[in-house]
Amino acid sequence: MSAQSRSVSIVTQTSVRPERTEAFAQWQGGTSAVISTFPGFIEQRLMPPHPPLQVDWVILQRFVSVEHAKGWLASPERQSRIEGAAPMLVGRDDVHIVSDDASAARTAPASAVISTRVKPGMEAQYRIWEQKVAAAQSKAAGLQGYRFEPAVPGVQEDYVAILRFDSDANLQAWLDSPERRALIEEAAPLTAEFHTRRVQSGFEQWFRDATPEGAPAPAAWKMNMIVLLTLYPTVFLWGLFVGTPLLSRTLNLDFPVALFIGNVFSVLLTAKLVPWTANRLGWWLSPPPDRRAILDIRGAGLLVAAYVVMILIFWKVL
Repeated sequence: MSAQSRSVSIVTQTSVRPERTEAFAQWQGGTSAVISTFPGFIEQRLMPPHPPLQVDWVILQRFVSVEHAKGWLASPERQSRIEGAAPMLVGRDDVHIVSDDASAARTAPASAVISTRVKPGMEAQYRIWEQKVAAAQSKAAGLQGYRFEPAVPGVQEDYVAILRFDSDANLQAWLDSPERRALIEEAAPLTAEFHTRRVQSGFEQWFRDATPEGAPAPAAWKMNMIVLLTLYPTVFLWGLFVGTPLLSRTLNLDFPVALFIGNVFSVLLTAKLVPWTANRLGWWLSPPPDRRAILDIRGAGLLVAAYVVMILIFWKVL
């Protein structure tokens, strides 16, 4: 796939007035319906704020090519949607187009999107400075990836850097480091604006209390197994005692409506059950390095056994 045709993501970071949060969520639902029919659109992901680390809404919109992404940014449909959202927002949005591999920020345990407005005529000096920063942060503890995207004339005026770290502690340590602060001061004569925004995503927020301070987030497969452990019985019991007898038979709700209500309940309850379960499986989620292999096997075996027991019990219930 050529550089021009590879998929890209539009990363939008926006601050919403606290009293308009619910209205903004509804507005975003309408925007999702509009963009879903736009040529070249692949998917959209929303990341609501998670204070204090992430105070903004982060919206990732993925397209099959940069041309399709630019088409959406310049479209009358998008402009109409933006005008409707203006009263809900604080300040200006940060909107960036990044190559699809850079959108890995959506799954990293800790990420930051840094946007910089460079003064006219200072672009060459800024690129030299950026190489110095890249060399310095390559030595930072916990760095998982770094992506730099130059400004795109007519689309985005900012240079964008996406940092991915294995933990919030390591990301914050780099952001606060004397070395980075000295580099930021060195770049001051070259830049007109500079913004650093944290991004939190995925299941990691449910496992934060079960992860030792400074330790990397648990392996994705472990988090997925715990989510499944809590989600499966939640969905089954809801359908058995509420969804089928009450919503479908008594209230005669259409299947899409009943399913939506069930999903809302499942997500809310899972958000409570997962942290509780993770705290009791902390020995497996973040094992000591010298015992990781044996504890990984033991914990995985325990959860597989729990899956089998639940399946057998529910099978007999039916």
